[in-house]
Amino acid sequence: MNLRSPLGAAMAHGSARSGTGHWRDQRLGAVALVPLGLWFLWALLTRPDLGHAGVVAWIAEPLTAVPLALFTLVALWHSLLGTAVIIEDYVHGHGLKAVSLVALRLVHGLAAAAAIVALVAIVGGGAG
Repeated sequence: MNLRSPLGAAMAHGSARSGTGHWRDQRLGAVALVPLGLWFLWALLTRPDLGHAGVVAWIAEPLTAVPLALFTLVALWHSLLGTAVIIEDYVHGHGLKAVSLVALRLVHGLAAAAAIVALVAIVGGGAG
């Protein structure tokens, strides 16, 4: 016989302990992506030349590279958080879930590193 109330039993378990920060980060990422995404769309649509050389020259400008880096990193962070929730909810084996989450972080980390390296190369004049 358990003498604990349902509230007492629920307070010792459940997602309310760590899920709040994850939920907040996901929403902050979404809010940040709105102006960054609108900027990116506007900047691309107003470019007179969308050829390779024109876009590389546009990215090489510091006033373009910084928001583009922010947009890329926030989008990857938002993607990582969202896909992690999908794995946590739908992958049931503990081992497979752990491997999937590690692989997910690795892929997103590599994508972020590749994006930053590419931006630094373009801004530094090493690409084009």
